[in-house]
Amino acid sequence: MKYYSFNRAATLLTMVLVWAVMCPTTQGQTTKPSADTSKAWLLHLPGISGETGLDRGMLRGLREGGYQGITDVYDWTGANAGIAALVASKRNHDEAQKISDRIQKQFHDQPDGQILIVSHSAGTGLCVWALEDLPEGVMVDTVLLLSSALSPDYDLSRALSHVRGKAYAFYSPNDVVVLKAGTQLFGTVDGKKTSAAGLLGFTRPQGADAKQYAKLVGEPYDPAWMKLGNIGDHIGCMVPTFGAAVLSPLLLANLPRIHDLAANKADMSATTQATNAKDAKGDNEPSGRGHSAAQ
Repeated sequence: MKYYSFNRAATLLTMVLVWAVMCPTTQGQTTKPSADTSKAWLLHLPGISGETGLDRGMLRGLREGGYQGITDVYDWTGANAGIAALVASKRNHDEAQKISDRIQKQFHDQPDGQILIVSHSAGTGLCVWALEDLPEGVMVDTVLLLSSALSPDYDLSRALSHVRGKAYAFYSPNDVVVLKAGTQLFGTVDGKKTSAAGLLGFTRPQGADAKQYAKLVGEPYDPAWMKLGNIGDHIGCMVPTFGAAVLSPLLLANLPRIHDLAANKADMSATTQATNAKDAKGDNEPSGRGHSAAQ
């Protein structure tokens, strides 16, 4: 037993050292922002483990990739982390309504801002249900569904109707332990014992709204992402380097460009100066009526 324990510890230590050497880091290498995130609000919904260092690392990667706006994390699992959170259907839908209420409040409090939602694993189910619970006219800008534990044929039409831009769904055939074996045994977050969308990708079910599904962008695993520390497993998308290089640009894509804002400010400044100069010139010249009276 001691020999086995020593060998296992040595193997784990070796794996950690290899990972530390091979996995790149972005810490301290923040990308110069290309978009204005001053009015952006990002909400992250973690998986059934609740908020962990993985979530905080991914969010750090987003900031290193250029996102500088407000970030909130909503841990919907409460005291029921783990499988208990996965199967608590009624409680999860109640939590989704609370999330929806938070989104509505942000939408009304900051009408000229942007709302971005990132979710992981079973948290993607809470994300989708929260979007479904939004009233008509309340929209979010961009959604990231990472390693979704929803079933592949779940109808996303209602949720997508509240997305102004795109919803990106990342999936990987390597995610077999959690999103194949795990969901076939315990079920997906929507209660089906099947392989999940984070393994296979989402498919549009019969009767779903094709117009809304045009907003859904499937992002299959790319082996090139291994250089970013993402090996395609269940937590690959949560690696900070992947967040900085791949996820952050997607979130920033539909936000106002900084150079556009600078150009607009320059145009407004030039227009204001021209108007002021015209007004000053007019003040120094006699009006037609005054000139006529003097004659």
